[in-house]
Amino acid sequence: MSSMEPTKRFNLATLTAMVVGSMIGAGIFSLPQIFGRSTGPLGALIAWLIAGFGMLMLAFVFQSLARRKPELDVGVFTYAKAGFGDYLGFLSAFGYWAGACLGNVTYFILFKKTLSSVVPAFGDGDTIQAVLVSSVILWIVHFTILHGVREAAIVNKIATVTKTIPIFLFIIFVIFGFKADIFALNFWGRPGETFSWSETFQQARASMLATVFVFLGVEGASIYSRYAKNRRDVGIATVFGFLGVLCLLMLVTMLSYGVMLRPDLAALRNPSMGGVLEAVVGRWGSLFINISMMLAVMSAFLSWTLLAAEVLYGAAKSNTMPRCFAKENRNKVPATALLFSSVLVQFFLVVTLFAEEAFSVGKDLTSSMNLIPYLLVAGYGLKIAIQGDTYRGQAGPRRGDMLCALIATVYAIYLIYAGGLKYLLLSVLLYFPSTILFARVRREQGKKIFSPFEWIVFLAMAIGAMVAVYALMAGRITV
Repeated sequence: MSSMEPTKRFNLATLTAMVVGSMIGAGIFSLPQIFGRSTGPLGALIAWLIAGFGMLMLAFVFQSLARRKPELDVGVFTYAKAGFGDYLGFLSAFGYWAGACLGNVTYFILFKKTLSSVVPAFGDGDTIQAVLVSSVILWIVHFTILHGVREAAIVNKIATVTKTIPIFLFIIFVIFGFKADIFALNFWGRPGETFSWSETFQQARASMLATVFVFLGVEGASIYSRYAKNRRDVGIATVFGFLGVLCLLMLVTMLSYGVMLRPDLAALRNPSMGGVLEAVVGRWGSLFINISMMLAVMSAFLSWTLLAAEVLYGAAKSNTMPRCFAKENRNKVPATALLFSSVLVQFFLVVTLFAEEAFSVGKDLTSSMNLIPYLLVAGYGLKIAIQGDTYRGQAGPRRGDMLCALIATVYAIYLIYAGGLKYLLLSVLLYFPSTILFARVRREQGKKIFSPFEWIVFLAMAIGAMVAVYALMAGRITV
């Protein structure tokens, strides 16, 4: 029996709260402005239908893998490793971990940007004062988690319930303030201009990467599968949590188009839900949303800090990351993994001082970093369905899982394309140096670094990293 066995006490409600708590953060509070800048209700509906269906298929893949591969704990990277080898498993673990840390930085930026109405020195959340305060909060949370993962998860569960209440209240108030004539003017994308299907689909495509950001965390229950009372609860929590959050995301987006014209939505200051509610109920609405958003952001920060440390710890336990990341303290907290996660967040916080659009770049790069792990999970689900692994005498379920995994795989590839070359290159630039850690792992195990296939992957990344460096130096891409 492992040392972690006594802590396997997360029930369905707690696992679902981990999914919801991970997904509801800064993103949902910025949706009116994000979609207002890109498209109207029709384009938004198309984007949500495509994104929602694709992510639902991915949620079904997580559900199927949790049931068919219960021995693969810590979800995301273990599936990549089992399906495609050690190096891609390592890259999946690193990408997910780095993406989680980068996502936490976007939470800090928006948190301080919201407070800047009271403390002007915080500016857009990326000033020296904002970074200093964010750093203090970062290390307070760090030392809180050191007292116990289960205790932090209980706090997260309470915070998840608390932060969803304001979103429900927003929806109720906006329903009463909804104006059909404003919604109709917005519907085709640009009030007063000629409608074009090609332009509408282009607008929907421009919104797709934003949907990835708000869907991040759908795998939250899978990450904590080793703590679950019942392994079947992992898949159920994933699907239930995803569907609940999807409904909230779509309602917040679509109802906002019935309150303000699209140009006005696009001009709102984030968290833009506050501007929408203010247009319905007055000034207190903006204040209410700002306070709610800050609670949600801190809760999401806690969730993602836990997820980041858990992934790094699990990767070390399965010989995917260096063994030093597997060290625990007396409270059974992966202390070394947590420390490195906090240090990386601190590094990214300092980098924001030199970024032109820190929140926008951080949001989109976080999405891009997580797409590779998602693609590998979907690909593994497709692989075992094609091979019939664990499907003996189950032709019907096999065909269903194969279809879900195929759609999820195509969807992930499309999102990488929709995100654009800029964020793909920046992602590769972050992935490439991590190979140093992989080389250390292989030396610890006395194995050669790469297989022939892995050499091809490494060389492709090296070329991508060089292109990214050149593009940054030449000003072709900016951060």
